[in-house]
Amino acid sequence: MIVIINYGLGNLFSVLGAVEKLGFKAKISSKIKDMEKADKLILPGVGAFSDGMKNLHELGLVEPLTKLVVENKKPILGICLGCQLMAKESDEFGHNQGLGWIDGSVIRLETENKELRVPHVGWDELLQRKKSTLFEGIPEDALFYYTHSFHIKCKNVNDILGECDYGGLFTAAFCHNNIYGTQFHPEKSQLHGLNLLRNFLEKR
Repeated sequence: MIVIINYGLGNLFSVLGAVEKLGFKAKISSKIKDMEKADKLILPGVGAFSDGMKNLHELGLVEPLTKLVVENKKPILGICLGCQLMAKESDEFGHNQGLGWIDGSVIRLETENKELRVPHVGWDELLQRKKSTLFEGIPEDALFYYTHSFHIKCKNVNDILGECDYGGLFTAAFCHNNIYGTQFHPEKSQLHGLNLLRNFLEKR
């Protein structure tokens, strides 16, 4: 069973649809008991960092979810805002503390090419920096769908699986032990996105 974490922000049903299309049983839930029973978790998200953390705190999910992921090593995939919330902090609309699962900070996307617009919206390459089960069967020049104004800056370069060049490089995918994150939306990225989701859901 796959649990898609509902904390009031995110494209929950598009993620659910993608997971079910791949043949996996899944449910949307904000109950920690469901998350404890799950084989794997997905933390999606669209919106502001501060709202995401506020909602997680109000639902009482921060401490039990941290125990489940960090101590018990439950596999989890964060998508877009979901992956950003895994960082230690963010400077979006002031300083905000994150879940702290990944040693890194969420910062505004800055481009060297002033003709490039922020937010970064649309299809762009994923530059694979490390071999990962997440990328099995996905070509080096695969395109994924992005929509964001902020990104996570990992302090440990070994955590970085892939980058995107949008007027400068930023982390597009990371992994730290059982914790995975993608700045792009695999559920909106057609065949390559579905393959990436399948890799996360199938592999150990």
